[in-house]
Amino acid sequence: MRKAMMDYSELDQPSILQYVFYPRKDFSPCPPNAFDTLVPVEDDVSISCRFYLANQEGPWILYFHGNGEVVSDYDEIAPVYNQLGLNFTVADYRGYGASTGTPTLTALVHDCHVILGAVDEELSRKKLNTDLWIMGRSLGSISAIELACEHQNALRGFIIDSGFPSVVRIVSHLGIPAHGIDLEKIDRGYLEKIKKILLPALILHGENDTLIPLQNARDLYDHLGTSDKELLVIPGATHNDIMIVGFKEYFKAVQRFVERTSKAR
Repeated sequence: MRKAMMDYSELDQPSILQYVFYPRKDFSPCPPNAFDTLVPVEDDVSISCRFYLANQEGPWILYFHGNGEVVSDYDEIAPVYNQLGLNFTVADYRGYGASTGTPTLTALVHDCHVILGAVDEELSRKKLNTDLWIMGRSLGSISAIELACEHQNALRGFIIDSGFPSVVRIVSHLGIPAHGIDLEKIDRGYLEKIKKILLPALILHGENDTLIPLQNARDLYDHLGTSDKELLVIPGATHNDIMIVGFKEYFKAVQRFVERTSKAR
């Protein structure tokens, strides 16, 4: 494990992982404007990524989806990003969609670094714009925050949708058994690392989210080291309907954020 990576090894216990991951094997044919690639992350383990191309010169969002979702679920959502002029690529996790392997928290943070490198190589190989923003929804906030911590020079900004500062918050909130683990100490360590993130940040959260309560978004916002940060709370939205309830606000905020931070450097 890299020294810089967040250490989730204490939490990689079967009693915890069974509540954190809900892998689903599902995969649709690739839409006409998209292309797929498999990213090898370990011997005999590959992660499926789907690239939705709108404009060869346009910016890219690398998106890590929520639990229970797979890449092909975004065949209907990606066109919204494309209509805003944003190219969009979605990465699965081990055991999800067409990906192989078994998901763990340690694998999650390991794999996102490999995926980022592979995405950059793929865009360069196809002579596409390599300006990248990272976005993580719910479980995907682990990968997004990890990359925002460790690859600040390679990224233009990052976006968190319905996320949390650390998975410890979910373990505590849901009462997941974690006997003998000092959850508060682990959480404090993650918060200290988040303070080092200086990338522009956009945080989106539903006002009535009961799965990942709004306080998680506020804590993440408060601890970010960057002064270029925005917290958008969608009134009346819950965890799973944030994009529907706040459709115009949500996507306008993403578009505005990418356009503004494109000009910042």
